[in-house]
Amino acid sequence: MTDPVQSLPRLADVLAVLDGLYDPRWAQSWDSVGLVTGDLDQPVRRVLLAVDPVDAVIAEAVDWRADLLLVHHPLLLRGVHSIATNHPKGRAVTALVQAGLALHVAHTNADVASPGVSDALARTLGLHDLRPLQPVAGDALDKIVVFVPTADAERVLDAMADAGAGRVGAYERAAWSTEGIGTFRPLDGARPAVGEIGAVEQVHEVRVEMVVSPRRRTAAIEALRAAHPYEEPAFDVIPTATPPGPRGVGRVGELPESETLQAFAARVSRALPVTPAGVRVAGDLGADVRTVAVCGGAGDDLFDDVRRAGADVYVTADLRHHPASESLAHGGPALVDCAHWATEWPWLGVAEQQLLDGLAARGATVETRVSHLVTDPWSFRV
Repeated sequence: MTDPVQSLPRLADVLAVLDGLYDPRWAQSWDSVGLVTGDLDQPVRRVLLAVDPVDAVIAEAVDWRADLLLVHHPLLLRGVHSIATNHPKGRAVTALVQAGLALHVAHTNADVASPGVSDALARTLGLHDLRPLQPVAGDALDKIVVFVPTADAERVLDAMADAGAGRVGAYERAAWSTEGIGTFRPLDGARPAVGEIGAVEQVHEVRVEMVVSPRRRTAAIEALRAAHPYEEPAFDVIPTATPPGPRGVGRVGELPESETLQAFAARVSRALPVTPAGVRVAGDLGADVRTVAVCGGAGDDLFDDVRRAGADVYVTADLRHHPASESLAHGGPALVDCAHWATEWPWLGVAEQQLLDGLAARGATVETRVSHLVTDPWSFRV
C-alpha cells in the first residue's frame, strides 16, 4: 500500500531520479539510452525492471499493470524505418504504446555508473575493495577564483554556493581563501564602490576559490557579479584536469580469502541465476585465485586491462574463441564465461533500491518488481 505521506510521481520525476543515477551523458556515442515510449506527465504507480525489452517481458509488465518498464538493453539500438507489427521492434513498440507503458533504457551509462552493472556482479560474487577495471575521467570541473573585500567575502561565497559552486562529492560550499592586498585606480566614468576617481586605492581582500561544473558556470558567475560590491569584480575561470573517478567499465576486487579456481567457479554458479548456457571455465582448476576482475555483459575487449590489474581470474560473458585463446597464451588470467543475461541481472535489484531511495528523497513512492524471466536467447543445451 502506498504511504499516505508520499505521493505518486510523474514519469518525468522518475526519469529525473534515473538520470541522476545513470547520467545519459555517460553512455557510449553508439548507444541509445533514455526514454523510448511514454508521456512525461503520466503518473507512475508500478515499475518493472528487466534486462531485455523482449515480448515476454513487455507482456509481464502489461499483465502486472506496470506504468514503466526499466531495462538495460536498448530496444531501438539500430535505426528502424517501420514499427509495423510484422517486425519484432514494431510489435514491441505497438504493445508498449497500446498499454500506455513507458520504456526507459539505462545501458552503457549504467555500465560505467558507480555503483553500476559490474559493481552488482562483483558484490554478488562476494568481492570487496572494488575499483574500476577501465576507469573513465571524472566529471569536468572549472575553478573560479575571485577577489573580494574582506567584509563581503562570505556573502559572495554563499551566493556562488547557492548557484552550484563548491560541490565536491558529498560536500557543498567547499572553498579555499587567503587574504591579501588588492590595488586599482578608478578612471573617468567609473563608479567605484571603494576609492575615488584618479586615485590609487589599496583594499584588504580575500581570494576565494571554488570549483563548479561547466553546466553551472554561468549561474555561478552571475551570482558572483550580483553579490560582489565592485562594479568590475576581478575573477578567473580556470579549467581543471579530470583525473579518473570512481566510474568506469568493469570492476576489480578481492575475495575474502584465496580459493581454488574450481571452488571459485562453483561460487559463480551458485551466485548467478541459472541459464541453459551455464558457466564455462578456462585455467588450472587447482590454482589459487584471490584478485578477481569482472565485467557484466560482453567483456572480451578488456583483456589488456585485466592483465594490468593483476587479476587471477576474469568473469564476464560472450567470450569468443580467439580472444580467449590468446589471453590464455599470454599466461592468464583464468577465465569464467557466463551467460550475458546472467551477469547483468544482479544490477536490477541495485537499481530498484536506488530508484526507491531517490524517489523517497523527493517525497514520492512507487511499487517495484524485478523480472525473473530468463531472457538469455539460449533455451536448451544438449
